[in-house]
Amino acid sequence: MSSRTIPRPASGSERWFGIKSQIHSKLLNSLSPDQLKSLSKEGVREQIGGVVERLIADDQIPMTVAERERLIEEVLDEVFGLGPLEPLLKDPTVADILVNGFDNVYVERAGRLVETNVRFKDQAHLRMIIDRIVSNIGRRIDDSSPIVDARLSDGSRVCAVIPPLSLIGPVVSIRRFGKRLLTTADLLKNETLTAGMLDFLSGCVEARLNIVIAGGSGSGKTTLLNTLSRFIPEDERVVTIEDAAELQLQQPHVVRLETRPVNIEGAGAIGQRDLVINALRMRPDRIIVGECRGPEAFDMMQAMNTGHDGSMTTTHASSPRDAFTRLETMVMMASQNVPDHVIRQMLASAIQVVVHCARLGDGTRKISAISEILSAEGGHLDMQDIFVLERTGVGPRGQVMGKFAATGVRPHCLDRLKAYGIHLPASVFAGEQVLKG
Repeated sequence: MSSRTIPRPASGSERWFGIKSQIHSKLLNSLSPDQLKSLSKEGVREQIGGVVERLIADDQIPMTVAERERLIEEVLDEVFGLGPLEPLLKDPTVADILVNGFDNVYVERAGRLVETNVRFKDQAHLRMIIDRIVSNIGRRIDDSSPIVDARLSDGSRVCAVIPPLSLIGPVVSIRRFGKRLLTTADLLKNETLTAGMLDFLSGCVEARLNIVIAGGSGSGKTTLLNTLSRFIPEDERVVTIEDAAELQLQQPHVVRLETRPVNIEGAGAIGQRDLVINALRMRPDRIIVGECRGPEAFDMMQAMNTGHDGSMTTTHASSPRDAFTRLETMVMMASQNVPDHVIRQMLASAIQVVVHCARLGDGTRKISAISEILSAEGGHLDMQDIFVLERTGVGPRGQVMGKFAATGVRPHCLDRLKAYGIHLPASVFAGEQVLKG
C-alpha cells in the first residue's frame, strides 16, 4: 500500500467500514475462492475498482479520488493481507505492532510506543485476521488453545491471545525485524557501544570464548548476537537453535533449526532441549541458541564444556550477575540431583563473558555492561566488570546522559586472545567515552 496517508471520509469510521464491507461482500459474491487464488493482485484491483464504481453510482456515495484509491487498497489488504495491519507491516520505521483489542493499536518507533489511528471493525474482524495468520502456518487458535506463537512470511514474530485469557478481546503482538542488518558501523554510530568494547567483543568471538547476551525484551540482544556472529570465521560450521527464527547469520555454513509446537492432537512437540541434544550429533564447531529460557540451558552448558567453544546464547536478565543466576536456575530445572555448587562451578567453567543490553528511557539501546566470569570456588561467583555504562542524568530533550567507561581491570581472557593472535592495547581497558545524546 502507498505510504502516503489518505484521510477517511469525514462522515465517520463506521460509514467507512460499512462501505468497505459492502465492496468486500460483493467481490466475494462475484468471484469464487478458486478464482481469487488464480487472480493476481492487479487483476483483483480491477475487479474491486469496478465494484467501487458501481456502488458509488448505485448508492450515490460522495467520494473523492483519494478516498476511492484508499478504499481499493484497504479491500485488497482484506483479501490478500492482514487488513488494517498491512500499512504498519510495510512501514520500515515500525519495530513492534501491539493490538490491544480491535480499537486500540500501538506501534514502536525509535524505541518509543506511539498510539495509532488504526482500528478494526469489531472483535470478529480482528479474530478473522488472527485466524488467517495462524492458518497460513498450519496452526490453530480456539477456546481449547487460546494462545499461539507464529511467524509471518517476512520473519516477524506474532503472539496472539484470545478470550477467555484476554479480558479485552483478541490481542496481538508483532515483533518485526529490520530488512537491513545493522553493521558494526551502525552500532558505533548509534552509540550502542564504543570502538574499544567492539574490539574486545570481536576478539572474544574470534578466540572462541563462550558468550551470553542478556537484557530485557526489545533491548537489542538478537541484534547484537547477529552483529557479533559476523566475526565467526567462514570456515566454521554453525548450528542455530531457536523457538522462532530471528537470527540472520552471514556465514556460508549455517544449519538453522527451529522448535515445533504441539499439533492438533496435542503431541509432536520438539523443544529447544531436543534440538540442542540433536545438534551435538551434527558436528558443529559452534552452537548458537537464540534464547535460553528453560532446561535446554543444561545441554547448552554441557556443549560449551565439551569442545564446542565459541558458542553463544541470549537470556532475559536485568544484569550480568542476574543472567548467571537465571541460567543457574534453568540448569537446576533439568538436573535436580546435581548439587547447587557443582552447577555453579560448571556454569562458571562454561561461560567466559556476559554482555548486558538495555533499552533506555529515551528509546536508545546500549550495552550497559560487559563482564567476565572468573570462577565459582567455594560456592561464590567471582565476576568482574570490564566495561560499564555510567548514567549521569537526563538531557533537555529527554535523552539519557552518561558515558561508557572501562573499569581499568585487565581481563583474564586476554591470554586466550593472544593465543589466537589478537593483541588489544592497554588503552582499550582504561578509557571512557561520553554519550553525545
